[in-house]
Amino acid sequence: MAAIPTRTTQQGHRTKALSGASSAAGAMMTLSGALSVIMGVSGVAQDTLFAGSAGYTYWFDLTTWGVIHLVVGAVLLVSGLGVLADKSWGRGVGAAMAAISLITQFMFVPHYPAWAIPMMTLDLLILFALTRFHIETIGAR
Repeated sequence: MAAIPTRTTQQGHRTKALSGASSAAGAMMTLSGALSVIMGVSGVAQDTLFAGSAGYTYWFDLTTWGVIHLVVGAVLLVSGLGVLADKSWGRGVGAAMAAISLITQFMFVPHYPAWAIPMMTLDLLILFALTRFHIETIGAR
């Protein structure tokens, strides 16, 4: 069984070290969350940033898209901070919210593809980083 990496604080206490994948996932989640909140505010403010046709299957008004982005972004931001703080709930909530964000960004592509496609890539990287640790841990048992 592989040993869990530890670090020593300035006070001499030994604590678990956060893996590189978890640190990257937490940082990407806070970035994705903050950007989604900004996009949500733009949608709620009835900005002219979004485009789209009324014939699109997943068409919602600007306020609805703004609220969707605000909620998803806020939860991503909080769960990203949870991952960075090494909270047990952060990884599960983060993976679920990255998947939800990926789906909502896919639905948002016709409205703003220059935004949605890079955000989908970021969400995929978050999912990879969060699930990579779990797979390695299971394999080490």
